[in-house]
Amino acid sequence: MPYRLVVMGSREVGKSALTIQLVKNCFVPDHDPTIEDSYGTQVVVDGEPCQLDILDTTGSEEYPRRRQEFMRWGEGFLCVYAVNDVKSFVDVNIFRDQLWRIKDTNHVPMVLVANKMDKADRLVTPALGQEVARSFRVPFVETSAKTRLGVEHAFQELVREIRRSRGKELPEVEQNQGCGLKPCAIL
Repeated sequence: MPYRLVVMGSREVGKSALTIQLVKNCFVPDHDPTIEDSYGTQVVVDGEPCQLDILDTTGSEEYPRRRQEFMRWGEGFLCVYAVNDVKSFVDVNIFRDQLWRIKDTNHVPMVLVANKMDKADRLVTPALGQEVARSFRVPFVETSAKTRLGVEHAFQELVREIRRSRGKELPEVEQNQGCGLKPCAIL
């Protein structure tokens, strides 16, 4: 079963650069603003091969319906901010709140990602990122799409979060099957 990952965050935080660095192993310094791009790749997480379907999304607020659609589609989310952009850091709260509202739960597989670690003009400290991640109860990973620092680790952590989430859903299904009941889908 593929993992449906969404890379989200404000404009110009490096969402596309992170995704392209993972999928194509290269850094694209100048990238046109993304509305929505999808990628597929295979990675190994904890010795197990995993197929990733990745949706690289717009950071623009001009597409609220698209944002809702990708939040519904996704199974796990990289919430990215740039360490040299305080507004993008503040915006992670907006993305998290929208995600919780759309998914109708307060726990969605997510990793908070501090990108652009290679920049000298850092404005958001690691301690602030860790504090917010703790309050969200999600992993925190620092990355640089330019140098590839932490890129694979961020996606691997998200796969682990999805696995934990899937694991919580399994006992209920197994319990129903053990009683002779079959799971059904309501359309």
